[in-house]
Amino acid sequence: VKDLHESAMHVKEDTVSRRLGATNRTCLYFIIATLVALLIFALATIMVLLVQRMAADPATEGIAKPFRTGNTSEDYLRILQNVPTKGAAAYMRVSNLVNSSKLRLVEKGICEDIQCEREELVIKKQGLYLIYCHLNFHFPSCSNSPTDVKIELLVNDQVNRQTLSTWCASETCHEKTYKTLFQLHLMPLNVKDRVSVTLNHPKFLNEISLPNENVLGVLRYSDEM
Repeated sequence: VKDLHESAMHVKEDTVSRRLGATNRTCLYFIIATLVALLIFALATIMVLLVQRMAADPATEGIAKPFRTGNTSEDYLRILQNVPTKGAAAYMRVSNLVNSSKLRLVEKGICEDIQCEREELVIKKQGLYLIYCHLNFHFPSCSNSPTDVKIELLVNDQVNRQTLSTWCASETCHEKTYKTLFQLHLMPLNVKDRVSVTLNHPKFLNEISLPNENVLGVLRYSDEM
């Protein structure tokens, strides 16, 4: 009887040991599987972040490259030259006229199928045109009184678009202030339409220090009106 009792105890202990071993192995397998899943998820996350970092982002593409300083009109000219045109384009430097608010064309840059006069661009082909104007300003002695600078794009001597900007306010005033305005306008133009630009304070137009390239131009975007 004693031997039978001891044998039964050994059988129970072996059964309990086997059950405990099976439970421990199950927990171990579960922990290993969880760790492997977490490792795969972490690696996938890292790969996605690396791909996003290496992909070209148009909004931040230029951050990796140093910013250009000085005259930016060359950049505009390069962009405009790469735009497919409909056979008519002008890119002309402008300067201020004595005792006149209308700016004059002083240098021939691009003038294709456009009549470039002394103070205006005359259209030869009708179509949808992009009018652009890039002006730099210099306030040599910025006072505490605000200065309103107004740019007007004229078509046949009629104001078609205007921009008003207030500078030299007391909170933004410095001893010397440099500012730049770039204006774009898309509109239909007919044959013999005349495009020009006026400035209410031409004396502030920067023609001495960099950046000082002031431009008026048109680009025939489409032949449809």
